[in-house]
Amino acid sequence: MASTPERIVLASASTARAALLRAAGVEFVIKPSSIDEFPLKYRMRAAGEPAIACALALALEKARSVSLRCPDALVIGADQILALGNEWFDKPADLREARSQLERLRGCVHVLATAAGVVKARETLWTGASVPELTMRRFSDSFLDGYVAEEGDSLLGSVGAYRLEGKGVQLFSGIGGDYFAILGLPLIELLDFLRARGAVPQ
Repeated sequence: MASTPERIVLASASTARAALLRAAGVEFVIKPSSIDEFPLKYRMRAAGEPAIACALALALEKARSVSLRCPDALVIGADQILALGNEWFDKPADLREARSQLERLRGCVHVLATAAGVVKARETLWTGASVPELTMRRFSDSFLDGYVAEEGDSLLGSVGAYRLEGKGVQLFSGIGGDYFAILGLPLIELLDFLRARGAVPQ
């Protein structure tokens, strides 16, 4: 008799991450983590840790916090940090901040340090990380104004104030690395783990 696949929980409120898993045919439930990210991020920045190390630490902390509530489930935690050199960016608080952030990134190459982890009963079973590079073109101020006005509050849900799967793709002149990681998850590696675990069909 075949065993029942383990339940999968996504410890994230990200609609982009949920859409990636759903499109891949993964059955899961959403239980967002409510951890305060600031203390860990502050400590790691002060210690000179790279953005990807911080993203992984945050991803695992989120998964562990939800694992306390769902000890029988495979809990997926994820995090993403935009880094321009040594400068880290958070999600913009409002459209004015989003516009300012895009002005700062214009004409530059930045990275999206993207990490994920799977935890069960607070034990780390898998981790994955990717650091895609994106080159933002030198778009005009008028294009930027139109972009911010058209995209509106949807920009506030992204650390980069853009959605590559939408009009945000027009901000770029070059993209290198894992496309799925740019959207929020190292998806191929995560699916490999879930299949090996028997949590999704092989």
